[in-house]
Parts: sequence; structure tokens; C-alpha cells
Amino acid sequence: MADQFTLDVLSAGLDAAAIEMFEVLRKTAMSPIIYEVLDVGTGITDANGAMVSSGAGIPSFIGVLDKSVSAIIAHMGTSIVDGDLFLTNDPNYGGVTHLNDIVVAEPVFFEGVIVAWVASIAHWGDIGGRTPGSMSTETAEIVAEGLRLPIVRLFSGGVRNEAVFDIICANSRLPEFVQGDLWAQVSAGRKAALIIRGLCGRYGAEALGAAISSAREVGVRRATAGLATLPKGKFSVEEPQDDGSVWKASVTISKDRFIVDLRNAPSEVLGPYNTGRDGAVVASQIFFKAMVDPDRFANAGSFTPLEVLTTPGTIFHAGPTAAHAYYFETRMKLIDMLWHCLATAMPEKLPAGHFASIFGTVISGTNPDTGRRYLMVEPQMGGWGATSKRAGQNAMFSTNHGDTFNCPVEIAEARYGFEVVQKVLIFGPTDRGLYPGGAGIKLQYRMRSSATLSTGYSHEKVPVWSLGDTRRGGLNALVIHRESDEPAHYHFASNVQLKACDIVELKTAYGGSAKPT
Repeated sequence: MADQFTLDVLSAGLDAAAIEMFEVLRKTAMSPIIYEVLDVGTGITDANGAMVSSGAGIPSFIGVLDKSVSAIIAHMGTSIVDGDLFLTNDPNYGGVTHLNDIVVAEPVFFEGVIVAWVASIAHWGDIGGRTPGSMSTETAEIVAEGLRLPIVRLFSGGVRNEAVFDIICANSRLPEFVQGDLWAQVSAGRKAALIIRGLCGRYGAEALGAAISSAREVGVRRATAGLATLPKGKFSVEEPQDDGSVWKASVTISKDRFIVDLRNAPSEVLGPYNTGRDGAVVASQIFFKAMVDPDRFANAGSFTPLEVLTTPGTIFHAGPTAAHAYYFETRMKLIDMLWHCLATAMPEKLPAGHFASIFGTVISGTNPDTGRRYLMVEPQMGGWGATSKRAGQNAMFSTNHGDTFNCPVEIAEARYGFEVVQKVLIFGPTDRGLYPGGAGIKLQYRMRSSATLSTGYSHEKVPVWSLGDTRRGGLNALVIHRESDEPAHYHFASNVQLKACDIVELKTAYGGSAKPT
């Protein structure tokens, strides 16, 4: 049995492998959504698919990878051999999110035995479907949203499957970009696998397994310790939505359990606003981790006390034909609702509501300077809520987004060929005796050639919630200013046609306010 010092060295090595995978992916990808915005996640699992370590990137992506690998293992079973490499993007086959997000996973063999898996997920700009960017608001079933990749072998025993490459490229409007991003993910996984095999060669596979078990026990202890600091009882919340529905949830906290009950959710919808059960679990994991142990450390043990209850056929447990393109707004609102649920009981610990939207904005066209087709995919920043001790944070990404960055103006103008007119803060009103919510932003793009827009965001009608009896936060909005027409307002929309000189204006909400204590 290895000593504790060796176990810690091995655990740090696995963490480093996940981080190295992230860096390779960031530095070799072709799409700005990956190398600038960092709309990716990387991770290591054990031989059975349980989370071991993760790199940087989006927290909700990190929570996908163990579920994807577990699905691959369940589907492929004993047929997995050294040199295999798998793809999936379908939420019915371990994809968890929507079709744009491609999971690449590879088993790591040492002396003929699987000792770990390396996996990454990244948002590809276009994977087919009826609208550029593959995020149509007009779809009712997943089959219309783009290319579905159930669990498929990209490499079989080290041999590349050319047909899979051909199918992917033939189904994308940006074949060069998706192929480049795919190879970036493959390379990232190979780098991490090399590190893990090196650890096994130096310390042995048995010691590696012991290190994984030891770290998992630490995760359990940290989660249990954090759980002990939370108030006990059942807490409930109801939130009206922009579409007129009312969402309900409860959180029950006991000495050893943290139960998120989502069973009383609306039915799944005939539109791209659903998430599967795995997605609801990921959202609950993000919230649970923030409550009990907000540090970066995370593995399968970190979520041992968490239990998530869902009802099949609802928006949080959608069926096999449900559309998922804008799943991220549903998942984002779910996290924010759970936040609201406990913030009323712990106002000293949690801030008021934030703009609570990914505000995904897709613009596709041809760069007038280079003649090259482009596709911009951008999340937006907005205001965070105040606490009882301070004002809210200005212009931050949502709780889902973690280590995400905005694309620099210079990159956007060079890659896409339109003009970024302005990017400024929008502050809400300041009331005497209250801490105000953080500022949102106003962002304007001026088109220099024709293009197509798709977008979707929350809090178009229902303002951001605040703490206590105080002024609520702001609203999100998107307006297109055309030279010859009145301004046109959009909420969830796709295939919106833009012309040269049109100005696309995005406004994100300022956060909710709070009373000082």
C-alpha cells in the first residue's frame, strides 16, 4: 500500500492531467467559442466512469463527463479495447446537453487493463439542423436539431473510422472548423492519457487506484462537513416564468442528505427548452457544490449526500424525442430557482438573484473582408445580486459558466467582419438604504454584410428576484435597429435575417438588491 504522500502526489498528477488536457484543447481549437470564450470542459474518471478530477471550463460541462463515460461503458461493455475513442452528443446516449456539445472520451489502458478514462466536451459552432449554429427555436423534436451522434467509435483499436469524420463534415456548415475542433479534443485526451500511463509506470496501477479512492474519501468528508453548516429542514420555492408557467421546487436538508425535489415540474414542451434527468442532476450538483464546498476540489465523493428527484416526461426529465437546443436556459433558471429557494432562508450567505441567463447569441454570415464564412456563438455577461453586506458584482457570467471569458472586441471584428459599436455597463436605480444589484451590459453589433441571427434568453418579462421586500432587478432584452423600420424586439428567435448597417443591441439585466444588516 502506498503511503499518504505518494497518494497525494498521484492525486495531484491526475488533477494536472485534466488541466493539461484543458490547455491543449484551448491552444489547438479553431473556434473562438472554444479558444477565447472557453466553452469547454475536461475531466478524468476512474475505470467505472466516476469523476476523479477536472480541468477549467464550464462547471455544468464538468458534470457531464462522468455521465457520458458511464453511458459509454454501459453501452459498449466488454467490447472496449485499447486504442478505442468514442464520440457522443445525444442526450439519450450520454450527451446530457444539446447536439452542439460533443463529448470525446478515451479509455486509458495500462498493462491490458482500463485504469481511467479521459474525456472532454466542447461546443461546436454548427452541427447541422435547420438554422446556422444548430440552435433553432422552431424545432419540436430532437431529430430536427442537427446531426445526432449516439455512442460511436471514432477510433477502433487505434484505427481511424473515416466514415465518422466524413459524416460529421458533411453535416456541418463549417466543416473545417468542426474537424479542427474535433482533432483538438482528440489531442487533448491523448496528452492526458499519456500522463496517466506515466503515473502508472512510475507508481503502479494499484497505487493509482488507491489514490483515487483516497481522494474520493476526502470529497465525502468535505461535502459532509459543509452540509453540517446548513440549516436543516424543508425549503420550498415557486417562480413565475416568462411563458406564464410556474416552476416549483423544494430542498430538504438533513444531517446526511441534501434532497432536491423537482417532481412537480411542468410537462416537457414541444420546443427546444427541455433538459434530460442527467441535466437536472448536473444543475443540482452545481448548486450543492456551491453550498457545501465552493472550492475547486471535486470528485465523485463530493456529491455523495445529494439526491435529486424528478418525474419522467417533465422539462427536467424529458423523453427521448424532446428537443434540447436551448436546454441551457432551462438549466440556468433551475439553478437560479434553487438559489432563490435557500437565499430566503440564508440571506447572510447567498446573494439576491442575478441576470440568470446564458443569453446565447448566434450570428452567421460571410466576413466581408476575407470572404470566409463565420459563425459567432457568444454567451453574455450580466449583473449579479447584492448581499446583505455589499452591492452586486458588475458584468459577470452566469452561475453555469465558471472560467468563461468574453470574446475580445478585436477578435470578434477580425473573425466575423462586423463592427462592435459599444460594450458598456447598465446600472439599475439606486435606492437609499439598499445595496444595489450589479450592472448588466449593453452591447451593440453593426452588421457590415447580411447575416442570420438566433438568440434565446430568460427574464424578458419577469424581473430578477431580490432579497426581502426590496426593488427587483432588471430584464434582459435584444433589439434590432434597422434603418427603415421601427426597432424589432426578440426573445427566443432563429433565422432572423440581418442586413448591412443593421444594429443588433443586447441588454442584460442588473442584479437584485438587498437590505444591509
